[in-house]
Amino acid sequence: MQQPTLPLKHIKLGRNPRTYFDPAKMAEMIESVRVQGVLQPIIVRPLDGDEYEVVAGGRRYRAAMEAHGEDYAMPVVVKELDEVEARSTALIENVQRADMAPSEEAIAAAEIVGLCQGDRDEAARIFGWSRQTLDKRLALMNCSTSVLEALNVRQIQLGHAELLAALSKENQDRVLPVIVAEKRSVPDVKKLIESAACSLSTAIFDKTDCAACPHNSSTQSEMFGESIATGNCTNRACFNEKTEVALEATATALREDVPVVRIVRAGDNHTRIQLAIDGPSGVGLEQAKACHGCQNYGAAVSGLPDSLGKVYRGQCFDTVCNMKKVAARIAAEKAANAPAKSVGAGQTASKTGDKPSTNAASKPAETVATVVAESDRVKAFRVALWRKALRKDIGGNHDLARQYLIAIVLAGHARQISETTFRAMWERLTDEKPPVTDVAKAAAAVSQTSAEVQSNLMLAMLFSAIEGLEVSYLTQLCKFHKLDLTKHWKLSADFLELITKSEMMVIADELGLRAALGDNFKKVFGKSKPEVIEALLKVEGFDYEGKVPKVLKF
Repeated sequence: MQQPTLPLKHIKLGRNPRTYFDPAKMAEMIESVRVQGVLQPIIVRPLDGDEYEVVAGGRRYRAAMEAHGEDYAMPVVVKELDEVEARSTALIENVQRADMAPSEEAIAAAEIVGLCQGDRDEAARIFGWSRQTLDKRLALMNCSTSVLEALNVRQIQLGHAELLAALSKENQDRVLPVIVAEKRSVPDVKKLIESAACSLSTAIFDKTDCAACPHNSSTQSEMFGESIATGNCTNRACFNEKTEVALEATATALREDVPVVRIVRAGDNHTRIQLAIDGPSGVGLEQAKACHGCQNYGAAVSGLPDSLGKVYRGQCFDTVCNMKKVAARIAAEKAANAPAKSVGAGQTASKTGDKPSTNAASKPAETVATVVAESDRVKAFRVALWRKALRKDIGGNHDLARQYLIAIVLAGHARQISETTFRAMWERLTDEKPPVTDVAKAAAAVSQTSAEVQSNLMLAMLFSAIEGLEVSYLTQLCKFHKLDLTKHWKLSADFLELITKSEMMVIADELGLRAALGDNFKKVFGKSKPEVIEALLKVEGFDYEGKVPKVLKF
């Protein structure tokens, strides 16, 4: 089979995790390509028209362009990849090759962690690294640009960069020239930097007890002169413990507001993104509203030296989903703005009629997932609502109760009938303790009851079955019965208390409360959670009847 090729002029460079190319090695590659051509094909993906993008093989592309120009027939492997798949492939391909700088590996690793939704174990598996290696690389993401550049061009060692990452970027940039000029060793730098990382001026915990602490050093004369002397804690373990307690307290205070709150560390750069409505990274207004109820929407608390304790609201922690939503919005806008194609003579507009077919991307509503996160508490509330509503809807219909009970036994679910519930109903109907384990005594007890009581016991047995049925079978029965939840539920405090304030925004949109509140909507959601609940349940002129959120439906 002949190797496929493409003219270089139809290929453009994609995002390359490598930013530093050793000049001598690059010159060698250019000369090799000039003499032998490119022997190993590059990976490309198709774009619009006859254009392609490099996924892996950026150095070979550069060498071929330099050696032979844009008409060179470049050997390629064409893969159909979306933006996310292309990025992942490029990162893995480059990291698995030799001679990649640790700083570039760090950037690539951070992106893969983002694509893995923050799962560092999975990212380490993809790279074939140990978890320790991954974490050490990710720690470099707190290095300043100048430190990463110095590591790239081999002015400092990896050990230097790992130590500097514990400092603020401002202090890194102050110390770096001293390390380079004086050629300080890694052990020397370690001794000097470790205590400087615990700057009391940036501490986020209560420092009352620190004033008289023997580990409080107001000067650090051994620290590169006076360059980073700010007053430090020399008891690193104590400092870190107090910092973690303060970070967790900040995170805890936010958990009633949003579904997810995370303390972000060095290397978590790509595990979150600020949710945007407009612009190149915007998901659109309707999707942004829906995102407030997503289980991956929330707030970040910074655990980084430069922004320790700072809170970032409106964060999306599923960057892959975010990229897809942004792409869907852009595609929908392009489709909506594209000029309508005229129908020529002899052509039909559509097989289904005179209306032209509509591109699926032009339907942004299909990309919107307006739901509240299904937490365990919400699921438990929902199932309890179904059981209660179904019992109430059946009421005293003995014929229907008999039919459903026979159906449950016939389907093989008799063991799911709740004995505890049924025995409690027996006591209520007969004022007697139920005979247990002895069938003869049970038969005698039943024979002494009236026909009316026995009929009610059949109804009680169905209610016991409804209580005990597994959720999947309960759902089947609710659907067959055509249970109308709007007759049995309306918005209540006990439901709203189960969800976060951001999820309440989704409910407000879904039920029409946002529109009813009008200009007061933002004002209401600026209050505490109890105050928001109270306001949502007392909207003047709003009819709460007949409105059930999607998360409670079966």
